[in-house]
Amino acid sequence: MIQRFIELGEGYSDLYELIELAKSNQHRLQLMMALHTKIEDKEVSSLVVGLKPTDPGKFQALYICREGIPNPNYTENKRYNLFAQTASELGKEIYQLSVKPSSLFHEKDLFYQYLIGILRLNHYIVPLQ
Repeated sequence: MIQRFIELGEGYSDLYELIELAKSNQHRLQLMMALHTKIEDKEVSSLVVGLKPTDPGKFQALYICREGIPNPNYTENKRYNLFAQTASELGKEIYQLSVKPSSLFHEKDLFYQYLIGILRLNHYIVPLQ
């Protein structure tokens, strides 16, 4: 099983692509998440859409808008509300986790490996096989 984060951007206009990915892949949509963190005294969130693994191929895509959206638990914002509205329309719950910021990692790949480990450990995605 290959699980990989695919970064779309920081959640400005690319948020609309993330939402469209969720809507157009309803049959494969596994999860929607908000990963909260703190960067230089700013509370921000990354939004994630996870699809079920492909068959054949066993590839699981996790699309992310990384750390560009204000944390909705501190600041109400329209971008998060659009994501939440989409989740509601698709009958999905938005799972929320607090994670370390990507700036603590020397490479983005290490940050994404850290996130995959957390998601596997909490059974949001299937464990390494």
